[in-house]
Amino acid sequence: MEPHSKSKRGDILFINVAERWILQADYVSFTVTICYCSNDGQSFCKTECYQLCRFVGYIPSYLDKDELCVVCSDKATGYHYRCITCEGCKGFFRRTIQKNLHPSYSCKYEGKCIIDKVTRNQCQECRFKKCITVGMATDLVLDDGKRLAKRKLIEENREKRRREEVIKHLVTKPEPSQEEWELIRVVTEAHMATNAQGNHWKQKRKFLSEDIGQAPIVNAPEGSKVDLEAFSEFTKIITPAITRVVDFAKKLPMFCELPCEDQIILLKGCCMEIMSLRAAVRYDPESETLTLNGEIAVKREQLKNGGLGVVSDAIFDLGISLSAFNLDDSEVALLQAVLLMSSDRPGLTNIEKIEKNQESFLLAFEHYINYRKHNNVTHFWPKLLMKVTDLRMIGACHASRFLHMKVECPTELFPPLFLEVFED
Repeated sequence: MEPHSKSKRGDILFINVAERWILQADYVSFTVTICYCSNDGQSFCKTECYQLCRFVGYIPSYLDKDELCVVCSDKATGYHYRCITCEGCKGFFRRTIQKNLHPSYSCKYEGKCIIDKVTRNQCQECRFKKCITVGMATDLVLDDGKRLAKRKLIEENREKRRREEVIKHLVTKPEPSQEEWELIRVVTEAHMATNAQGNHWKQKRKFLSEDIGQAPIVNAPEGSKVDLEAFSEFTKIITPAITRVVDFAKKLPMFCELPCEDQIILLKGCCMEIMSLRAAVRYDPESETLTLNGEIAVKREQLKNGGLGVVSDAIFDLGISLSAFNLDDSEVALLQAVLLMSSDRPGLTNIEKIEKNQESFLLAFEHYINYRKHNNVTHFWPKLLMKVTDLRMIGACHASRFLHMKVECPTELFPPLFLEVFED
């Protein structure tokens, strides 16, 4: 755009000056704070825009192109003090009233001068009389006090509008773009296709017998010993649970584009975290159980004595806290994708690409949270991100606990895939 160019927005004209937009309102600038000079050396006053309007040929939308001043027949620039006048007659009338000059005006020709753009400066009395005759209103001319008060009010209103714009910008939270909606769709479908029993888990779950894993082992610290019967029950569902996490990852194009070695590292790193999340979102406060792999509902002590020890407390506590978030399938899916694309897993080679992938999921996730408008939890988004930290801690604790389980449980009880994923 040229330094001095015009563009129409409805019936209001905006003029671009040195990359600034100035709203023309009665030719008084309320936004310009410094003077500008054009390429040909013409300068513009920082308090009035009519010189600028003249330079660019500005004509208000309500005036005809050849509209003339009703006082001197010069080219009119707009309504001034209730009449269509030029800038010269507007300024003359304003100065006359503000400084109370009209009593000192005197006509040499008995007040019969013809006022036009040539003679208007020759007789002030006749020019002023004509201003009054055509209807220019003296009561609209402000004295110094009123003018200063008006400028102060204008400045206050402008500052108020600025603050409102800043607040509006801060309050207005972006929602997903079209590209992000597509990413959300893909990850949600991947989750739903690999999440056992879907939303019907409550109807299809089976409760683990209360005889299994409930009683602590005699003469052993809580959770230090493994109830082999409970452990055996859990190993029956661990292989399909791990397989579903792998299938979830393989349905994401971003994951499939990574080198095979990085895929393996990411899966081994996030598998327990995602399985824990899937169990936690299926916490039932009525029965105080978690449903594992959409199949077996277990109590805290059963999961603890069945091999997980203190890790079970962390998963149950996570389930209790997540129940207040009321996450939908897309939010659970995005949370899983964020866990999957963790670039700090040891041994990764394509770290930059993985970081970029996670950023894409996080941004889409945040915008989706804005779209969902969770009002039941204050500071929803930062609190939800803290759950990522909780899940990472669960994964780290399980890695330590796994070594303990290998000591306590016979090797033949461990499914091959379980060992492949969790052994270093």
